[in-house]
Amino acid sequence: MDTRGINILNAGLIVFSLLLACIIPFELFLFSYAVLGPVHYLTEINWLNDRNYFVKSKRYVIILVAFAALLSLPFLLHLPLLHSLKQTALGSRILYYSQKMSGYMVFISLIFSIGLIYFKKWQHVGLYFVFASLLSFIVIKYLPVYALFLAMFIPTLIHVYLFTLLFMIYGTLNDKGQSGWLAIILLLLCPFVVMLLPVDAANYVVSEPVQSTYTANNFNRVKYGIAGFLHLKERNASFDLGSVAGIKIQVFLAFAYTYHYLNWFSKTSIIGWGKNLQRNKVLIILGFWILSMGWYYYNFRTGLLALFFLSLLHVFLEFPLNIHSVKGIFYSLVKGKARL
Repeated sequence: MDTRGINILNAGLIVFSLLLACIIPFELFLFSYAVLGPVHYLTEINWLNDRNYFVKSKRYVIILVAFAALLSLPFLLHLPLLHSLKQTALGSRILYYSQKMSGYMVFISLIFSIGLIYFKKWQHVGLYFVFASLLSFIVIKYLPVYALFLAMFIPTLIHVYLFTLLFMIYGTLNDKGQSGWLAIILLLLCPFVVMLLPVDAANYVVSEPVQSTYTANNFNRVKYGIAGFLHLKERNASFDLGSVAGIKIQVFLAFAYTYHYLNWFSKTSIIGWGKNLQRNKVLIILGFWILSMGWYYYNFRTGLLALFFLSLLHVFLEFPLNIHSVKGIFYSLVKGKARL
């Protein structure tokens, strides 16, 4: 399929994802996260590795890996195999400092990724890391509310919606064609369509297994964050997740995650992420995906906790590419052409 055909396909996938999200927002979100997510993580990390993570020196990517691992520790300690460690003094300290420093680690990783696309020498990278650390400290200290929201949304909603949108814009500017703008305009309109959507909350009857799975795995945390950001609830006040506003937020989340994954799978030929997938890599990815399905089938929370590091890792490793997309869009607008 040529670029024009894939762009038209993506426009159709946006409409399909939104319609499905409107019908089964809770079920679709869980399905996309558990079934489509792991394949996306593995194939994207493999593609990023083949492209040297879009940085000057690949060896410094280990810092992003380390931050993703540190942020994942509180989740991994809830696994049955590591639950006993959670009860120890060491486990308590890990939980405390990982949660306390989570915002810093997200900000440092994102800001540090800017330096990775420009600097190669360890002296420059080291100095820029110090700068990223200080800047993150200043932002969180003097803008704590906004920093908290951003730290929550960068690995979640910003990653699946905003960064996907920016990557599409950057790709369309590079392609110089017009067909890509159709999907971009549709994606931009989706939040407004959801806002104006006539919703009767009584029509959304969620089964007990789906509801318990959703709440037990703390997926409501992002919904609470969005409600607070949009001033749909007072600070520290409760928010009815089954209200009209709560349903609309869920519809948008289900849509954003589903289309994020489908967009990736649709662009195999454009960005070439499937070209270097050798037989052994395909078997490894397939085997890991089957294993992840087994975890989720056995216990959804076990699957979520076991794969949380992989989920967060693909977000952090994508930061340099996200920076490149912003840089490419800016360069295109100023100079009249995009580049990577």
